[in-house]
Amino acid sequence: MTGLSTTDLPGENAAPTLGAAALAEVAEFGEEHPVHAGDILFRAGDVSFDFFVVLSGRAEVVRPDFDGEAVIATFGAGAFLGELNLLTGQRPYLTARVIEDGRVLHVARDDFRRLMSAKPDIADLIFNTFSARRELLRQGDGARAIRIVGSRYSPEALALRAFATRSHLPHEWIDLEDVQDPDVLLAGMGLRPPDTPAVITSTARLRHTTPGEFAQSLGLTFRPVPGTLFDLVVVGTGPAGLASSVYGASEGLNTLCLDAVAVGGQAGASSRIENYAGFPSGISGEDLASRTAIQAQRLGARLNAPCEATGLRPEHGFHVITLADGSEIPCRAVIVASGARYRRLEVDDLERFEGAGVYYAATDLESRICTGSEVIVAGGGNSAGQAAIYLGQQGCGVVIAIRRDDLSSTMSRYLIERIVANPGIKVLANTEVRAVAGRGHLENVTLEHTPTHTSKTVACKGLFCFIGAEPATSWLEESVALDSRGFILTDRDLFEGDNAAVPFAGRDPLPFETSTMGVFAAGDVRHGSLKRVAAAVGEGSSAVRSVHEHLAAST
Repeated sequence: MTGLSTTDLPGENAAPTLGAAALAEVAEFGEEHPVHAGDILFRAGDVSFDFFVVLSGRAEVVRPDFDGEAVIATFGAGAFLGELNLLTGQRPYLTARVIEDGRVLHVARDDFRRLMSAKPDIADLIFNTFSARRELLRQGDGARAIRIVGSRYSPEALALRAFATRSHLPHEWIDLEDVQDPDVLLAGMGLRPPDTPAVITSTARLRHTTPGEFAQSLGLTFRPVPGTLFDLVVVGTGPAGLASSVYGASEGLNTLCLDAVAVGGQAGASSRIENYAGFPSGISGEDLASRTAIQAQRLGARLNAPCEATGLRPEHGFHVITLADGSEIPCRAVIVASGARYRRLEVDDLERFEGAGVYYAATDLESRICTGSEVIVAGGGNSAGQAAIYLGQQGCGVVIAIRRDDLSSTMSRYLIERIVANPGIKVLANTEVRAVAGRGHLENVTLEHTPTHTSKTVACKGLFCFIGAEPATSWLEESVALDSRGFILTDRDLFEGDNAAVPFAGRDPLPFETSTMGVFAAGDVRHGSLKRVAAAVGEGSSAVRSVHEHLAAST
């Protein structure tokens, strides 16, 4: 690819030039020094890298490859380097080097965060530029810096693609089902069929890998910092957890947010959210989660995924969260926002088809596999309705199977009206899924009309399950009080009903506080919460106020 000058990059936001006044403000946070052609400013795979402004001379950004490299862009005087991974903590997947002698302004990573906090006008310019560059990288030659290789029918490959997509990582998907001779293609990449699904980055080949290993290679998983005591750890990155991270970081708390799967939680896998205030045309869950995550990181919060919390225990004056890899994170306060997960259908052999025809999200990834085919949506809530409408728009013939007589008691009116108006969507009332079958990938599903016990088997390429949610609280064990269904009891609910728990002595629990002092719960995981995105955002934001009250009383 031919090198692009800053004025040639598509989109004005991708390559601005800093004027004298802006350069003077940035200079307060960095050091100026000379550079020479061939000097490396940062290298693909570096554990950490800094912010650079070209004062004179030129620099270029290249995509390294095992077969060579491609020039992505060149930058002249007044331009700055970098993209969103400077905010997210992700290791760079491109290399920047000097191609013409000159001078640069070097801003160390910690000083860059101070710059983004102290200079809002410049921070806006940098942030908008980084966002524009990320989108260009996702669409252009930069995407080849990360290549995912596998079969569209592989659950493991789907998990890798879902993680990359929800993390907004530039990447290229290579589907072996579309390749005439997969063995030859793989051999050219230094791979064999048993190595798939594989991820190829600028610095490594990850064979038969997992999202966790993939994230670790990119620096997106949690790395312990000896001696660090976080003010706040948020477990879960759905709407409640992300809102907690935004408000915690914006109010000066040293905030860490973790998720066992990927940023966004259950809402992040929603094809479209249409009842969230401020978005009259709706917004996808992926976009909403991505925007909020970047906002939290811009304000100073650390977000790491996948990082699975497996335990929580109180210590003298603080709490310790244990991760699946054995790491321990000490903190002064915790907000549990681990949400809820869709229940699994009670049918034989279901696990064999999960990710290979049985799905718990209806996004672009799943719909591409099913486009033009018959699919079944199990469930009658809003998530099921949104999924059915989206799949219908992708050319699928959709059957909604519900256990009730109709949708009126479980689904919003605007969704019902759209479903009724769509001739490609059919609702089967009093109907349940009884069996799934196929060779390697789902091929048919057996449905039963429960009043008559009449069964029929229908051809089906995708079964989308939205049949209610179970709280993700198994990792808490007996750390906090739960209700009979496993949801977390908080504040006033700690004193009421058959699930009443004895709260800590000395004071009444704060809003959203659990039976353990300094541990709070927000969003779908909390007993009595309203299962809506806006409500979760409100709870996550409000819980931070209680965190402040707790921390003030503890000092």
